[in-house]
Amino acid sequence: MIAMKSLRWILTPLSVATVILIIWYLIFQHPALLLLSTIFFILTMVFMIFFRDPKREIEEGIISPADGKIRSIDKLDDRLRVSIFMNIHNVHVNRIPIEGTVTSVEHTPGKHKLAFKKTAANNERVLTKIQTMIGEVQIEQITGAFARRIVPYISPGTYVKKGQKLGIVRFGSRVDLYLPAEKVKVVVQKGVKIKAGNTIAEFI
Repeated sequence: MIAMKSLRWILTPLSVATVILIIWYLIFQHPALLLLSTIFFILTMVFMIFFRDPKREIEEGIISPADGKIRSIDKLDDRLRVSIFMNIHNVHVNRIPIEGTVTSVEHTPGKHKLAFKKTAANNERVLTKIQTMIGEVQIEQITGAFARRIVPYISPGTYVKKGQKLGIVRFGSRVDLYLPAEKVKVVVQKGVKIKAGNTIAEFI
């Protein structure tokens, strides 16, 4: 299955590759055209892998919003922040960690530094706030050096279910999950690889 709003990324290089191959076959059989067509076909395959959106089993408790590696777990006043780094090979479709009502989806323009560096504090981001049974939960999608676009799938005022698709960050990035510290217990550790849908925290 291909991620929503991503099909054109696959169809564009596929169309170019097909046109070049037709030209090579019918008009001008030059090796350079065959090589160029092959390159665009390979690019099509790369995009198909990157924009894949596999079905996920949704586990108990509060689930991870993203595939990737837990880069840090921090206590910030009355909140816990679980930061997940998504590599280029991870599935980049993000999911809702707990059901509730979306109160806001805020886009902040910024830079495109490496997502795992401290300089990523000024990167472009989308902050989604959800009012839930345990209070406000926030998911912050942050672009990286290669990620240039965050595409939300939801809008303010929408009631969302756990495991529902939140959006996609294109080409490597980071997702930070903010939870009420007094209401949950994080059950993952720094350095652990995780998938969207896996349990990341339990209710206290």
